Amino acid sequence: MQKTVKSAIRFNGIGLHTGKPVRMEIEPASAGYGIWFQRTDVLDGDNMIPARWDVVEQSPLCTKIKNADGVTVSTIEHIMAALAGCGVHNALISLDGPEVPIMDGSSAAFVKTILARGLVEQSATIRAIKVLKPVSVSREDGDDVARAELYPSENLEIDFHIDFEDEAIGAQHRTLNMANGTFVRELCDCRTFCRQADVEAMQANGLALGGVPGENAVVFDGARVQSGKGLRRMDEPVRHKMLDALGDLYTAGFPILGRYVGHRSGHAMTNKLLRALMSDPEAFRIVECSVETAARLPGVGASMAEMPAVA
Repeated sequence: MQKTVKSAIRFNGIGLHTGKPVRMEIEPASAGYGIWFQRTDVLDGDNMIPARWDVVEQSPLCTKIKNADGVTVSTIEHIMAALAGCGVHNALISLDGPEVPIMDGSSAAFVKTILARGLVEQSATIRAIKVLKPVSVSREDGDDVARAELYPSENLEIDFHIDFEDEAIGAQHRTLNMANGTFVRELCDCRTFCRQADVEAMQANGLALGGVPGENAVVFDGARVQSGKGLRRMDEPVRHKMLDALGDLYTAGFPILGRYVGHRSGHAMTNKLLRALMSDPEAFRIVECSVETAARLPGVGASMAEMPAVA
């Protein structure tokens, strides 16, 4: 059955890109509500925005949603990944600023608090998107080739490959079946990262103003790693990309039963993939989940006992 949080959960932090303080609250919502964001600081016009693929505005470094009145919320991917990975189907997320708090750069704080508060089972069956045939999108810019794909699968699987010039990152690849608490155990503590070569350019464009290496981001500079106590996992970068992918895929509006393959992919590419999927009625079907099917979704089996020690 669908689930929501038992009671309101509050967070305080700063936006990674704005650098501004923000207060955020996850509130329970009724069955079938889905995930919505509310900008409590917006008093004129519509301040409600659905966390849905068709209102995602193209943004290279985060996932930003925007309603018809031009009201936006950015960097939603980490909280969306936490909701998906904990099995939260319905929630209202209210915040008093334009960006979700970055916390430590991962989903760990969100996951830990959601699991500690607990979930409530609701009187409606979980619905999921079942991928029926392969869907693929790509981008080519000289030698820079990126692609994202979805294939039929009985589970949500994420297969991700990255390749960076920096020696401390290099080429990394990992595949995970997201059932049985995998997200909590394997991905939720993996932090956002960037290259030192990109930091000045981002800040010159008004981005990453709240980023602090070791506190809420990992910065790589050739063979050097700026992250305070070092990496939490040897392949933390590719695992964070998988975390992002789970959060971005949850903007489909339902959990996905399919295999996601990302090769140097990012937020924009995953949204492009969802748009391609939704534009082809023969590529997917929305299904009512039996107990057996629901058991294969992210979030089922997630528990505090599986939280990484670092979180």
